[in-house]
Amino acid sequence: MRLLRRTLWTLLILFLLLNALAIFHACKFTYFYDQGDASIRKPEQMDKWDKAKAILFGFNYKKSVNKVLPKIPFTTISLTTVDTMHLKGWYMPRKQAKGTVILFHGHGSSAAGVLDESYYMNGLGFNTFIIDFRAHGNSEGNVCTIGYEEGADVKAAYDYVRKRGEKNIILWGVSMGAAAITRAIAAYEVKPEKAILEMSFGTLSGAAKGRVRTMGLPVQPIAGLLTFWGGTVRGFWAFDMKPEEYAKKIECPVLVQHGAKDPRVTIAETKSIYGNIPHGRKRLVIYETAVHESLCGKEPALWQTEIKNFLFNY
Repeated sequence: MRLLRRTLWTLLILFLLLNALAIFHACKFTYFYDQGDASIRKPEQMDKWDKAKAILFGFNYKKSVNKVLPKIPFTTISLTTVDTMHLKGWYMPRKQAKGTVILFHGHGSSAAGVLDESYYMNGLGFNTFIIDFRAHGNSEGNVCTIGYEEGADVKAAYDYVRKRGEKNIILWGVSMGAAAITRAIAAYEVKPEKAILEMSFGTLSGAAKGRVRTMGLPVQPIAGLLTFWGGTVRGFWAFDMKPEEYAKKIECPVLVQHGAKDPRVTIAETKSIYGNIPHGRKRLVIYETAVHESLCGKEPALWQTEIKNFLFNY
C-alpha cells in the first residue's frame, strides 16, 4: 500500500510538473515581447545544449520588425479587424492590374519576410498587398494565436481590397499565413477567386507535434498539453483549429505546396488539406529539397513556374 501511494504521488507530481512546463512554453510561444531576444535560432539549428536550455528556460521571442521597405512604389495601409486589432500593411499597385494578390507571412515573420514573393507576383502584373499579422511587424498587439484569431486579419485585408472594387482577389499564405487563410474562408466566409497555400499545418495539434519533434522530445503527451494550454491561456479551443477541415469550405481553385524535407509539417498533413478541397481545379506541388522555409527562395525556378501557371491558367 505504501509503495502504491508513493507511486501515485510521484505520478501526480510528474503530471503537475509536465503541465506547468506546457503552460510555460505555451505562453512563451504565443507571445512576442517588444524587448525580446532577437537572436533566437530555430530548433532545427540548435545543438543539444541549446535545446536543453530552451526546454528548461524558454525564450522571450522578440516581436518581428520590418527592417526593409519595399523597393517598388507602395502605400502604407492601416486596417482594423472585427475584434478591433489595428494592422499595418503595404499596398503595391500596378497600372491596369490583372488582379490583387494578398500575401500573409508565417509565425514570427513580417511583411518584409515575403517581399520576394510579392515582387514576383507584382512583376506578373498584379497589385500586391502584404499585411503584418497582429503581434508582428508594424501591427498592434503581442499575442499570437497561430492562425486562429489571425483569420480575422485575413478578413480585414480581403474586405479592404474588395471595397476598392477589386474582383480578382488571390490569397497567398505560408505556414501560419496559409492556415489563417483557411480559417478566414471557413469562419468569415471570405471568398477569394484563387488561393495559394504553402506549408500549412493540418491541425494546430499537428503544428505542436511538429514543434516538439524538432526539439527531440516525445511527441505525446507534450504536444497535446501544449495545444490545450496554448489555446486555454489565449482564450480559444485550440483543438478546433483545423485547416484540413476548413479546406472543405474552399470553393475556388487552390495551389497547395509542400517541402519534402519539412520537419514540422508532414506530407500526410499536406495531402489531408489537399484531399479535402472539394474544388476540382487544384494542384499539389512537392519541393524535393525544401524544409520549412521560403519555397520561393529555396527553389525559385520551380516556384516561379508554378505560381505563374496557377495565376494565369487555373
